[in-house]
Amino acid sequence: MNADMSLERHPGSASVDRAWPVQHRFADVEGTRLFYRDAGPRHAPVLVLLHGFPSSSRMFAPLFPLLSSKYRLIAPDFPGFGHSDAPSPERFAYTFDHLAHCVGRLRDQLNIVSCALYLQDYGGPIGFRIAIHNPARITAMVIQNAVVHVEGLSGAWAIRKAFWQDRPAHEGKIREAMLSATAARQRHLAGAAKPERVDPDTWNDEFAFLTRPGTAEIQLELAFDYQSNVAAYPLWQAYLREHQPPTLVAWGRHDPLFTVPGALAYARELHDAEIHLLNASHFALDEKAGVIAELMDRFLDEHVLPPTSP
Repeated sequence: MNADMSLERHPGSASVDRAWPVQHRFADVEGTRLFYRDAGPRHAPVLVLLHGFPSSSRMFAPLFPLLSSKYRLIAPDFPGFGHSDAPSPERFAYTFDHLAHCVGRLRDQLNIVSCALYLQDYGGPIGFRIAIHNPARITAMVIQNAVVHVEGLSGAWAIRKAFWQDRPAHEGKIREAMLSATAARQRHLAGAAKPERVDPDTWNDEFAFLTRPGTAEIQLELAFDYQSNVAAYPLWQAYLREHQPPTLVAWGRHDPLFTVPGALAYARELHDAEIHLLNASHFALDEKAGVIAELMDRFLDEHVLPPTSP
């Protein structure tokens, strides 16, 4: 394990000059149209990037020019997020099981036999569901502020836990905590080491998304179902212990939601976890995209790229 509290590198090994253009595509998955970003050589190792709440595939935009010369990057918007369809909860079950199923079907439609996963926030429970379904198809994991241990949940989760116990009594507080303009801004600035580096478009775009008609109901369904993820933590820990996927943990250590102990806990299950604690917050790509890209390039080069012929 390498727990580095002050990693401050500049991108060097990732190649920008040979970056592939990003294709913006849609796929029909069981009647729901999913948007995804796609870049990189068709036969390169695949990296599937799974976003968090309330973001979309757009959060990975800084990584595409840095990594697409060597890897094929696929970044979908989940149903109900970004440019993907957002059917009402009366017509679509907004559970993490269902979102993972849809992402898995998209992967199959794109004929992706194996891939590495980048997991952030909501992308964590979606990605781990995909991984345990067929472990042999996962080549590596990049974990960025996605939790699979209860100690990874900060005290800020108290209101969410109360919501799980009594939804009617706490739904109003959850709406305010998740869906207000102030909360949208604070998700990106709370804990940011250099807030001036965080583009205001990030939270303004997310707030515009959250205030679309019907979105609040979708997000409340997912917020309530999040308890299924906590219940699944032991299962996901067992997957890590048994299969030992090569894993890079790049963690914003000032995250007010997901704690540093949650990052370090991966070393309990993984013999060779590479763990870096970055001077950033929950959305570490806001400030540390170059650092994360360099860590990923080196890590994936070692664990995912085929060996060079002598």
